[in-house]
Amino acid sequence: MTQHRDVVAVGASAGGVEALRSVVGGLSPDYPGALLVVLHIARSAPSALPAILDRSGPLPASAAADGEPLRPGHVYVAPSDHHLLLLDGHLRLTRGPAENGHRPAIDPLFRSVARAAGPRAAGVVLSGSRDDGASGLAAIAAQGGSTIVQDPDDALCPWMPRAAIARMTPDHVLPVAKIGALLSGMADMDLPQSHPHRDRMLDFEVAIADPESTVTTDQVAEPAGYGCPSCGGSLFQIESDPVPRFRCRVGHAWSPESLLDEQTIALEGALWVALRALEEKSALSRRMAGSWHSGTGKRLETVAEDTETAAATIRKLIERLGEPGTPA
Repeated sequence: MTQHRDVVAVGASAGGVEALRSVVGGLSPDYPGALLVVLHIARSAPSALPAILDRSGPLPASAAADGEPLRPGHVYVAPSDHHLLLLDGHLRLTRGPAENGHRPAIDPLFRSVARAAGPRAAGVVLSGSRDDGASGLAAIAAQGGSTIVQDPDDALCPWMPRAAIARMTPDHVLPVAKIGALLSGMADMDLPQSHPHRDRMLDFEVAIADPESTVTTDQVAEPAGYGCPSCGGSLFQIESDPVPRFRCRVGHAWSPESLLDEQTIALEGALWVALRALEEKSALSRRMAGSWHSGTGKRLETVAEDTETAAATIRKLIERLGEPGTPA
């Protein structure tokens, strides 16, 4: 019995709307597969993407509904503030822990599709910032699925495609205008009958995307010695090739790049707090110095000068954090 590559997970971020329109516009009218789409969007805003994609290609597109069976010839879009997963042939929407600061995030979708569809799966990484999707695309490849990455030179924001290519060797790297036709051709090809192989870490990471799950990261990973930017809890290191990833006990997940970015944001916030405290101390010292005579007033003037020197150093550090080539 043959099977077909007919379950496609697509991830995009900054610059991704036009790329997604191009992909669905390139599908054949009789395309037999299903597309599951995650675009990074603000958690508080409703997504207009289903209506945009519905007008952009031959297949109907709609916001995914929890518990909905996966139907061929349809495009499903993750709604705001929910991860989109594929479990047992049905769509699952969850408010599980954010990954790389995003919900919906691309990696949870990709991992669930890898686990559910195995060789039938295809993963597509489009334009975007940071590196969401790289880990999930590797999971699809490990389960025998096909991997597709938009050519970074063709992407409005090339960082997500570059991260995917750095993480693994995709089966296809091509301009977005050619991806729809590629997916249509792949769906027509016969595949030998096979099934996903069991992967304990993949099972865990799919499970932890559901807040009803009772699994915790400390059951499968060792402490990393860092704090989670989302909740402040300890991070655990998940070994993966070529670089590790990190999760806290309750499941917030970070790639090294995203963790560094969040640490930079936290560091800048701490520096602004320190600067405010120093400037208030300086102002108070000078105000009090004018009310005291002789030695006490001079001592307070010295305190103010020393504090202003420290504040100037903090200001220079804040400026350096924003310089080109500095992580941000």
